[in-house]
Amino acid sequence: MLKEPIHITAISSISALGNSLEESWKAYENNSHNLKETIIGDSLVWTGNLPELIAHEIAALKTSDIKYKNLDTSVLYAIYASRKALEKLDWKTSDNFGVNIGSSRGATTLFENFHEEFLKNKNTSTLASPTTTLGNISSWVAHDLKTKGPDISHSITCSTALHAVLNGIAWLQGGMADKFLVGGSEAPLTPFTIAQMKALKIYTSSVTSNEVGNSFPCRALDFDKNKNSMVLGEAASVACLEKGNKERALAKIIGIGYATEPLAHNVSISTDATCFQDSMRMALYGLNTDDIDAVVMHAPGTIKGDLSEFKAVKKIFCNKIPFLTTNKWKVGHTFGASGMLSIEMAVLMLQNQKVISVPFAQKQESPKSIKNVLINAVGFGGNAVSILLSK
Repeated sequence: MLKEPIHITAISSISALGNSLEESWKAYENNSHNLKETIIGDSLVWTGNLPELIAHEIAALKTSDIKYKNLDTSVLYAIYASRKALEKLDWKTSDNFGVNIGSSRGATTLFENFHEEFLKNKNTSTLASPTTTLGNISSWVAHDLKTKGPDISHSITCSTALHAVLNGIAWLQGGMADKFLVGGSEAPLTPFTIAQMKALKIYTSSVTSNEVGNSFPCRALDFDKNKNSMVLGEAASVACLEKGNKERALAKIIGIGYATEPLAHNVSISTDATCFQDSMRMALYGLNTDDIDAVVMHAPGTIKGDLSEFKAVKKIFCNKIPFLTTNKWKVGHTFGASGMLSIEMAVLMLQNQKVISVPFAQKQESPKSIKNVLINAVGFGGNAVSILLSK
């Protein structure tokens, strides 16, 4: 556990759920998913798309400043979500708050377009390099918000957003910043990105909404499924971290954990996810496991990924397993943004004192009250992070 809690004073996201905490909670309260069939390139695939209204607002943002017209959608998503987060606070540009927003894939749309241009013409546009570097996400957010604090971008695949949380906490605890904006942004609904997931044979094979038994194309947290069912979604999600301001805190971070494990394969994870065991154990240090009311699992919807994490949870919690949940069956796997969406889900459960169940998962007993929620994320390479939130 942390010696001094870090407070989440604002959180904002855009995803298939909507663009506000109210919209997200309303979506979580129903048992239907927010995925849709989309033509990506020449293929019809399941995806987690931004609602049409938000897509129009992103398009308006792109044309609002001449400098923004050449930015990738992953950057625009981050700017949009960050603006909405700071609308709720009195952070000033003179505060020089830090920004750490990462992405797993970065500028997927622009990169694929520029590469296609290069193959065709053997040269590319002047802005190809600066607009596809990973660092331009946080840099443009810092520019838009006019902060002169540190701006950091990184990629640790699917645990990117939670690593941003770890980094923000380190800066705050080190006394090098008073406020930090952290999170992740992902715009992976492109032909090449989808093709990569299909090549790994982890993407859902359900291709039509009329297919028998296909009411849920992503079966995240279904430990009896016999085929992989991952679905990609687009999203950006950010949180504002502070050491003080207990009065307006949405939740407080009281524990953090992180771990890696030796690789047997580029995308492997051990059968009982030793990286998750280590990260959860570290986050829970000094706290009785019986005090954990719920775990928001990474659970990407793959057979091995879901099951190995479940085995890790059983190793840590033994005979008293907390309520288990995830949101990927509803919004898809948003790669670098997914961990922060899971934190948002945990914050909403703490605020509303209600757990969100997965409709097709094994029935569980709901906790009488929700005080502590553990959030997990892991990326390729066994980079696991666990964050413990408290009311």
